[in-house]
Amino acid sequence: MKIIKKKSDFLAFLKNLQVRGTAANSSVERSVSEILQDVKMNGDGAVLKYTKKYDDKKAGKITVTPAEIRKISDKARPEIVKALEGAAKRIRKFHAMQAESSWSFSEGDTVLGQIIHPLKRVGVYVPGGKAAYPSTVLMNVIPAQVAGVKEIAVCVPVPGGEINPYVMAAIRMLGIKEVYKIGGAQAVAAMAFGTKTVKKVDKIVGPGNIYVATAKKMVFGVVDIDMIAGPSEILVIADSSADPAFIAADMLSQAEHDELASSVLITDSHSLAEKVSGEIALQLAVLKRRKIAGASLDNYGAIVIARNIRDAVSLSNQIAPEHLEVMTENPMDILPLIEHAGAVFLGPWTPEALGDYAAGPNHTLPTGGTARFFSPLGVYDFYKRSSMLSFGKKGFLRLSKIVETIADTEGLEAHGNTIRVRKRGLKDATKK
Repeated sequence: MKIIKKKSDFLAFLKNLQVRGTAANSSVERSVSEILQDVKMNGDGAVLKYTKKYDDKKAGKITVTPAEIRKISDKARPEIVKALEGAAKRIRKFHAMQAESSWSFSEGDTVLGQIIHPLKRVGVYVPGGKAAYPSTVLMNVIPAQVAGVKEIAVCVPVPGGEINPYVMAAIRMLGIKEVYKIGGAQAVAAMAFGTKTVKKVDKIVGPGNIYVATAKKMVFGVVDIDMIAGPSEILVIADSSADPAFIAADMLSQAEHDELASSVLITDSHSLAEKVSGEIALQLAVLKRRKIAGASLDNYGAIVIARNIRDAVSLSNQIAPEHLEVMTENPMDILPLIEHAGAVFLGPWTPEALGDYAAGPNHTLPTGGTARFFSPLGVYDFYKRSSMLSFGKKGFLRLSKIVETIADTEGLEAHGNTIRVRKRGLKDATKK
């Protein structure tokens, strides 16, 4: 794991982070494009073909029936189901605060406003490659339900034909009855274009590997998507008051996701940097996923020595991390300086894992520096908005000259005529 002290070394590390896992190489793009076109043209047949090729050689159907959902979820251990229920309750409570409603205001005989409608149909992709994620079901389905989405379809890849009982338990808990055992680009294609079995959706949400991310990017415009999610990442800003064991544990929590994950500490304390480095070595040695975490730390992990904490925040803002932990003596003093982060975790007792599972805020967050312009997944992602305008004669006349002037300036005569025709009509009416 690198210890970075020079600005030039930091900039080189930042460049390496920015290109990691963000853009698909040409072979991935070709493969995904081929799958998308095949599913678009051949529907269920193509979906089943790729499911057999990549997930389950014995696959015969892609639909998971409500009876199968019940049967599989019954295998889940009750204490884990109870934990998921507790998490779901907190997630729903937090997201209920994001609910929006239509609004309007009046100006004389003019009424202006915005009409809020939930999306009608949403597709949720739940990854299931190296691990299974029932928490992803909760984080993606609950905001859609709070928004009022009536139709929610869930796609779950099933490597080897095995369906995870905890993913099914989460699906059952939320009352989802439309579930498909398909993954990868073929799942994205089925949801985006529709097949005989899978009805086309309006929006696709949920994380996935580079093939899923590339497919979502390619179908954007045919359907809406939440974001282009990349490998997981954490950045910790800490001073000498921080506990090195806490920091090491939190950095490893992201490193264990996959080899492309990034874990970074930025501190103004040389002593803390050395202690964290030692703690990471100790904790990594006994970690079950130490090969994955070790590769992640070797390639995309770093401990950066900053001149002071304000400089540390500045460096963090350049990275715009998915998860940002602040372990300083007074973390609330740091908060106003933070410009770019998917989620901010303040203080030593707020590990990122709380946000992953049970705190309430969404864990679907922008990665790869996109926190500069993307936001966490939320209820607001499942609405569409329509503007509403209603003018009476007085309101029309009050704006008529402005509209005519701008329309004529842009050379759009017919636009201006929509005003002039009505004004002539008003004059003719007064003459009669």
